[in-house]
Amino acid sequence: MYKILMTYDSQEGLDQLLNHPDFKVEVHAKPSPEEFKELIKDYDGLIIRSEVKVTEEIIGAAQKLKFIGRAGTGVDNVDKKAATQKGIVVSNVPGGNTISVAEHTIGLILSMARNIPAAVTSMQSQKWEKKKFMGNEIFGKTLGLIGLGRIGNEVAKRLLSFGMKVVAYDPFANAEVAKNNGIELTTLDEVFKQADYLSIHSPLTDDTRGMINKANIAKMKDGVRIINCARGAIINDADLIEAVKSGKVANAALDVFVKEPPVDWSIQTTPNIITTPHLAASTEEAQVKIAIEMASVVIDFFTKGLIRNAVNVATVDWDTQKQMMPYIELADKIGSFQGQIIEGGISEIELSYCGAVSEFKTNPLTVAYLKGILGQILDLKINSVNAVSVAKERGINIKEVIVKDVKDYTNLICAKIKTDKGEFSIAGTLFDKQQRIVSIDGLTVDVKPEGHKIFINNTDKPGVIGTLGTIIGSASINIAGMTVGRKESGKQAVTVLEIDGEVSNDVISKIAKVEGVTKVKNVIL
Repeated sequence: MYKILMTYDSQEGLDQLLNHPDFKVEVHAKPSPEEFKELIKDYDGLIIRSEVKVTEEIIGAAQKLKFIGRAGTGVDNVDKKAATQKGIVVSNVPGGNTISVAEHTIGLILSMARNIPAAVTSMQSQKWEKKKFMGNEIFGKTLGLIGLGRIGNEVAKRLLSFGMKVVAYDPFANAEVAKNNGIELTTLDEVFKQADYLSIHSPLTDDTRGMINKANIAKMKDGVRIINCARGAIINDADLIEAVKSGKVANAALDVFVKEPPVDWSIQTTPNIITTPHLAASTEEAQVKIAIEMASVVIDFFTKGLIRNAVNVATVDWDTQKQMMPYIELADKIGSFQGQIIEGGISEIELSYCGAVSEFKTNPLTVAYLKGILGQILDLKINSVNAVSVAKERGINIKEVIVKDVKDYTNLICAKIKTDKGEFSIAGTLFDKQQRIVSIDGLTVDVKPEGHKIFINNTDKPGVIGTLGTIIGSASINIAGMTVGRKESGKQAVTVLEIDGEVSNDVISKIAKVEGVTKVKNVIL
């Protein structure tokens, strides 16, 4: 049974997980850092919202943790680097609150355009100040979006129907799709220049941190209005306050802040700045949608091995995963085989995906290969989460090559490695869903990548194979199959023996002493 820790009270929408026989869910709402550090030791999974910080120290204390689920979009409160290094999947639910955040954004825009909050406050003070709260139509105005993901697109869709022009900046967005949706994709400076209303929907990164600052505000129209329902640290608070007080920025509407709740309330008490306490995703509908999806994500991870919505490892949908699985397993086997026969420290890995396999997203294949090879050569727990980061930490340069056509096979995965001892290569394919290693160091072989093997580099000359058979037979080990790869008689060859059981180091040592044998390795797949 998998133990899951929840750090918040609400369990609405989690029925599928709570009633699952393979899971035990325990709630410890808002634990202190000290409590959290003790609690986390005993759990396989963790589900959080924004109420706790999963720090490097917390992750370091986790002894069984394999999965962290953020029931929401942002994962700023999780140390993703520490989780990745420890092989822990970090997933979120990016789509569950999309509509809620988009609607809140529009509510803030309309509130600014029509001075609604100030007018309400005035009426509550029993004042009738109709002339004071003259508003503006948003029809015909330009909406500038920073970030054109799910939320940005939903905001655009709705405000286009209000008669607004929409321009957007997003370095990862598809220009053709944006155009078809009535959105003009342009540069960041052009968005600053054109926007009457500037709405932020980007993640917090090194590039976006402090993006709305004095220098960039100077590029904007006089009287621009700024909305932030993304991350508080994208805006430099002091620069925004100054711009609002000077009139350069007519209004701002903020739902997110650097510190929540705030320690310094300067921005909340500045006239012409509307603030709400991080309410954008706080609708009953959004919270239920998020909970339902999170339950499904957790169950799929632990019971099917399916990683969904991960922010620290590339993922594919379940249908694609099923199609890719034979290739993923083949890539893992190639890596494992290669890791057991190569020599020297690895400096470069080149992975070529040829034919049918090239049509898939290659990252899961590369991750599987790295998991296979690094698991053999490093004394670390390597999995699909940390394989790439571990390789990069060790200075291994990874290249991917896509080849649409391949002469002799319908599909082929080839791994070439450079080490300080030389270059090594292995290629594998699928024949009618059967995995095969078909080339080792450029020599043609036919090896089924499973079970016990003895890998040998030898000179192709009479007597070598017979001597090998005698040594192995004397150790009461049965040879179930053999393949020899060579280019010409008398030259270097590759011999792979399939055996019924593991051989001892003593047998390997005897084979190594056979005349003509240059390398021998015990391989278990």
